[in-house]
Amino acid sequence: QVQLVESGGGLVQPGGSLRLSCAASGSIFSIYVMGWYRQAPGTQREGVAIITNSGYTNYRNSVKGRFTISRDNAKNTMYLRINSLKPDGTGVYYCNTGEQEFSWGQGTPVTVSS
Repeated sequence: QVQLVESGGGLVQPGGSLRLSCAASGSIFSIYVMGWYRQAPGTQREGVAIITNSGYTNYRNSVKGRFTISRDNAKNTMYLRINSLKPDGTGVYYCNTGEQEFSWGQGTPVTVSS
């Protein structure tokens, strides 16, 4: 079973930036479409970005132009660069496959506040 560990979250002021990381155990990471998901307080988890194993990306409309998803298959790691953070970016960020096939990790919390 692949384990996912998210990191890089924290408290950031509006307009700030963060880079989140997702480390996956095992060598099969590279074959999967991977995605970042966000769960804001009191809401359901939602997808924000996906990346295929060849690097094609797609984003939720509300984050286009501010979020950049990338992956390093050699390191079994995926990233999410978040720029121009807004208060609605607050939440716990998780990674998983595009079909959410693995067990969820603990996530990494992001709080956007002045």
